[in-house]
Amino acid sequence: MIIRLAKPSDAADMTALLNEIIAAGGTTAHQRPFDDQRMQTEYIAPEMNIACHVAEIDGRVAGFQSLVRPGPETNSELVGWAYIATFVAQDVAGKGVGQHLFAATRASAQAAGVETIDATIRADNVPGLRYYSGLGFQDYDRLNDVPLRDGTRIDRLRKRYDLPQGDDPEKSKLAQL
Repeated sequence: MIIRLAKPSDAADMTALLNEIIAAGGTTAHQRPFDDQRMQTEYIAPEMNIACHVAEIDGRVAGFQSLVRPGPETNSELVGWAYIATFVAQDVAGKGVGQHLFAATRASAQAAGVETIDATIRADNVPGLRYYSGLGFQDYDRLNDVPLRDGTRIDRLRKRYDLPQGDDPEKSKLAQL
């Protein structure tokens, strides 16, 4: 497995992977299929991009993870925060792809001075909730009845991962979980 930064030429593979997840339903808030341009805009090179890593297995993109800063319109309390999104091909889910992606994303977050990473996940996405909890993300909020594009209302759980800052031993312990 190779973990590397996403590049524009990965758009088609990333789009196919995400569209397969969207078609299967139940684990992403996305309901409208992506095209390569939307993939570029939302994941590979969004305006507030910190990093987007891909996991490549046998020459194919088997997963990707994006980390972005909140936009300028967001609450100033979120300075130092970033949002994470993770997508792994169904045939390799549960085989460590996400853990390898997060190791690279965490390093990028630390290099960018990120203090806290937010993962907001559908409450019915059991594999996603298990994944982020396994990495050490902690629940901190719940958004009730958030409508999907089709009108279906689903709660969202918000989880946070605090990165070590300076010599704070408590934050260091949490970040190492």
